[in-house]
Amino acid sequence: MNIAIAGDHAGYELKQAIIPYLTKLGHSVTDLGTNSAETPTDYPDFAQKIAFAVLGGQAERGILVCGSGIGVAVAANKIKGIYAGTCHDTYSAHQSVEHDNANVLCIGARIVGIELAREITKAFVGAQFTNEERHVRRIAKTKAIEEAGHVINDLR
Repeated sequence: MNIAIAGDHAGYELKQAIIPYLTKLGHSVTDLGTNSAETPTDYPDFAQKIAFAVLGGQAERGILVCGSGIGVAVAANKIKGIYAGTCHDTYSAHQSVEHDNANVLCIGARIVGIELAREITKAFVGAQFTNEERHVRRIAKTKAIEEAGHVINDLR
């Protein structure tokens, strides 16, 4: 699988630890930056780079790393067709793909250590969407909201 990875300055060190691990697992990796922990960078720039790589077909999945994993997820999820989840455990990492068909994993470098990040990454890239009817139905509803740009059913 080809995986694009990027992160801001806060995620740089963890990103650098994940890349060789993905390669060891047999994946090809496209590093979209940043290239230093020293120069402050803005996480939305990297969320956009990952989104373009995934949506453009250069990568099957993306991984984003910032300090908390929240900022990159919020930014990435603003882009139509990107389904990003912040995962700080292996269950949510594989479940995000199996049930929610997530295509971008977000990790907080200030939240998890290197070994756990590797396990989370392995769970994410190793997972496949189950295609169960209930998950397909829920994803269709989510995509309908995305298309409309607002909630489409008044559930009050």
